[in-house]
Amino acid sequence: MATIQKEISIAAPVEHVWAAVRDVGAIHERLVPGLVADTELEEDARVVTFANGLVIRERFVTIDDENRRLAYSATGGNATHHNSSMQVFADGSGSRLVWITDLLPDSVAPLVNGLVEQGSKIMKETLERTKKK
Repeated sequence: MATIQKEISIAAPVEHVWAAVRDVGAIHERLVPGLVADTELEEDARVVTFANGLVIRERFVTIDDENRRLAYSATGGNATHHNSSMQVFADGSGSRLVWITDLLPDSVAPLVNGLVEQGSKIMKETLERTKKK
């Protein structure tokens, strides 16, 4: 099983970063605009439409406000198994976001890693630009 782990230092308060991660229906506006074109909420999931047309359904496993942790599993695309979590930590006057993805088959890891890299850059830029002064 492939594991992708990304740590992102963000020059924005932990409350701001967690509020954006936790707003699960607005990732196309608050986290990764341009990478994700639309997000539609279902009862226990969201349907994510990427800018390239790929559609993924992400089922929420947990949204933990106390630990600022979101976990979800994804279906659609080429992965037979996909589980991810994001957790936000205070880091000085800013934040550190840890994004971990486990997936199968290993052959899809380069594609998913590319999306994680691209998403991480957009997330950092977006959250730093939109932080409250």
